[in-house]
Amino acid sequence: MTAVKQDMDLVFKALADATRRALLDRLRAENGQTLGDLCVRVDMTRQAVTKHLALLEAANLVVTVWHGREKLHYLNPVPIHDIAERWIGKFERTRLDALGQLKRGLETEKGDT
Repeated sequence: MTAVKQDMDLVFKALADATRRALLDRLRAENGQTLGDLCVRVDMTRQAVTKHLALLEAANLVVTVWHGREKLHYLNPVPIHDIAERWIGKFERTRLDALGQLKRGLETEKGDT
């Protein structure tokens, strides 16, 4: 298995869980949170949140920086962008091309009348 495929598999696995997506949403809203900050309003133990964060870090979706004695967690949107480019972008282009052709066809018909 190539490194790129393995990295994407980790990202898809990390994004497959609703709790991990919620943690990413919280980091998107307010980047640079401590574990304690991320545990607020979550109905799970610190250890469970730590395990979710470890999977997000393994997928490179979260990076950590030590600031004194605090470990801050930051969202890394690059792997999500890579997935959008690799997977979603392919499907969108076809649809957008079809919509563009439809629009041009309708504009041509309107100009003929």
